[in-house]
Amino acid sequence: MKAAVYYETGAPNVFRYEDVPDPACGPGMVLIKVEAISIEGGDTLNRLGGDMPSVPHIVGYQCAGTIIEIGDGVVDRRVGQRVVATMMWGSHAELAAVPSIITWPIADGADIQAAAGVPVPFGTADDCLFEFGRLREGETVLIQAGAGGVGLAAIQLAKRAGATVFATASSLDRLKTANEYGLDRGFDYSRAGWVDEVRAATNGRGVDLVVDSVGGSILAGSVACLAYRGRAITVGSAGRDPQPFDIGVLGMNNQSITGVFLGAEIITDRAQQMIGRHVDDVGAGRLHVVIDRTFPLHQAADAHAFIESRQAIGRVLLIP
Repeated sequence: MKAAVYYETGAPNVFRYEDVPDPACGPGMVLIKVEAISIEGGDTLNRLGGDMPSVPHIVGYQCAGTIIEIGDGVVDRRVGQRVVATMMWGSHAELAAVPSIITWPIADGADIQAAAGVPVPFGTADDCLFEFGRLREGETVLIQAGAGGVGLAAIQLAKRAGATVFATASSLDRLKTANEYGLDRGFDYSRAGWVDEVRAATNGRGVDLVVDSVGGSILAGSVACLAYRGRAITVGSAGRDPQPFDIGVLGMNNQSITGVFLGAEIITDRAQQMIGRHVDDVGAGRLHVVIDRTFPLHQAADAHAFIESRQAIGRVLLIP
């Protein structure tokens, strides 16, 4: 099969488009002919400096396609079935072999490219908002990096739950798309005074919940936006501007901060069912995956570079 591989971590130009052996479909696994690859934030971070379990290495957390082989013991999937899958690595290829437990069926007639962008972004957003963030109807939530895949998913889910939804981005122009999906008000976190603007929008009270996927100095600002007893979620830090955080600032207002990692929960029955509902909702048009653009697989370097330019709105896909 063809795959986008690299022999050392680094900038996007480490990618090579090469022939590599087909993956084996072992017990409990399915072999997928990949039709759409959603590039996740972790993919770019891993390529930049993550672990390489093999050399050459095929990076990638998520893809969608059609099952062409099932391994021993698999009874809930079939050859010819369309699925979206998550994995530790290996999505940037024409074929992917994954445990069947981390695949979700795609309904007939549903857009496979949209389905490719569901499990990690929508699963992460759901866990941040509800399982760990405990968001309730009538509360106010601030979603950092609202123009990204997790951000746009969180905006839709929070609005559907009856929350008032604020979001930030590096410019207000980047949030124009989010206005179509339930955003009540946007803020530019690259400007001085954005925390004061958020608090002013709540008449000084602050927000009940913040979902922060940026980290660094932005995380300190997120906590400064919180109301009394407010909750902050830190998830998938983008790796920019790393800074220590003084948790002592939480005590005066009985606030809390929680780290979230979907991967630790993804094989639980709860997460399996939750992600399955989101795959179905996207397929039926009740939720939306925003796709900025697609690149052919052999242009993986260009696709990663585009993501790292911070121009993308929503998902960027690779197509084998």
